[in-house]
Formats: sequence, structure tokens, C-alpha cells
Amino acid sequence: MITKISFKFYMATTVKKVLQISFMLFILNSLVTAQQANWNEYLKSVQLELLKTWPDNRTINIVFHGHSVPCGYFATPVVNTMVAYPHLTLTNVKEIYPYAVVNVITTSKGGENAEDAEKRFTRDVLSMKPDVLFIDYALNDRNIGLLRAEKAWRKMIEATLNVGCKLILLTPTPDLTEDILNEHAPLEAHAQQIRNLASEYKVGLVDSYLTFKILKQSGKNLSEYMAQNNHPNEYGHQVVADEIKKWFLLSTTEIPSL
Repeated sequence: MITKISFKFYMATTVKKVLQISFMLFILNSLVTAQQANWNEYLKSVQLELLKTWPDNRTINIVFHGHSVPCGYFATPVVNTMVAYPHLTLTNVKEIYPYAVVNVITTSKGGENAEDAEKRFTRDVLSMKPDVLFIDYALNDRNIGLLRAEKAWRKMIEATLNVGCKLILLTPTPDLTEDILNEHAPLEAHAQQIRNLASEYKVGLVDSYLTFKILKQSGKNLSEYMAQNNHPNEYGHQVVADEIKKWFLLSTTEIPSL
């Protein structure tokens, strides 16, 4: 009897702690994103274009600029393009917009950091004439530090906004060599810097890092979402794709019927 009571008390206490932590993370995320672009409204102009039918529609370009993760690297050197989050995004967008003509383009490069990415930004990225651009570099930015990374991110953000393109920044996916629950982990600092930039420039944010942190806090083993220490597997990519999908969702009254 004592054992059963103790176990029930332990389970009740554990569940309560998980709920409290999840609630605090939700509140923190709400405060952080208060001045960032609203996912209900930010891509409205792009959504209206995606809803158009022939002959009034045009090709919509969604571009992903980043390192090995959006490239689709799993256990290096294997590249699983079709289950990486850019391609999953194409699938999701086409499910929502059956009449749209959509290109998903990756200008990503394995091993690259934001500093190197910025050097080829005009030539390789803006030349694609993106309607929506996603940037994901924090994993590799640890090699150049916060200050250099911030400078490069700012240059890419400002260049994007100058051409009138919608922009969504991504915080990093996990690296199992770091403790994602450690507030002093290097990736946490880069994630926070990206949140701050999204707020300052009022652009979109996909907070992958916070999403995986909540999964960890709820008792999930993050290794189940990883192909290797720093590359997500198909389940990890699905987590990111689900967060990206929110930016393209329509209200029920706007969903087209086939």
C-alpha cells in the first residue's frame, strides 16, 4: 500500500512539474514573439497569390537558405531530400493550395555559417526572386560567435526586406552534444539572438529550438528525432515542417474546394 501511494504521489508530482514547465515555456514564447510578425497575417499577400487559379496565378518561389539541415543531410554523407523540411513544406503548401504553382528552392550548403552565406546572398538567393525566404544558420554560427553571426544575419535580413520579400527566421534544431535545457548552452544564446532579430525587424520566426525544448521537457528522448548528433531524422524534420506550415494556413472560410 505504501509503495502504491508513493508511486501515485510521484507520478502526480512529476506530471504537475511538466505541466508547470510547459506553461512557463508557453508564456515565455508568447512574450518573446509579441513583437514578431503575426503568423495569421504576415504571409497574407502570399496566401492570396497562392489562392489564384489559372490564368491569373503565377509561380510562387519559396527559398530555404541554410546549412546541412535544410540541405537534407541525415547521417553524413547521406542526403534525404524528400523528407527534409523544405520538401515537406512543398507537400504541405500544395495540400493547402491545390491550384498553386509553387517552387521550393534550397540555396543551402553543408557546413556553411551565416558569414559565408551572406557573401553569396545576392548572387545565389535574391537571384531566385523569392516570395518567401527562410534562413537557418545557427547550428554552424557557433563557430563564428554571436557578434559575427549577428552582423551577417542583419545584412541578409536587410537585403531581403529591401527587395520586398517576406522573411522567416529559424532558430536551430538540436545538437545532442549540448543540453537543450541548459539556459547557458551556446545554441540557446544563438536562438535568443534570432528571436531578438525577428522582433526588431518584425519578420516571421519558426522557433525550432523552443519546440524541441518543450518536447524534451515533456519527457521525449530527442535522440529519437535525430539521425546524428546535429542532424534531424525524418521525425525531426517533420517537427520543423509542422511549425513552418502554420505560416501558410488559411482560415476555414478561405480553404479552396476541389
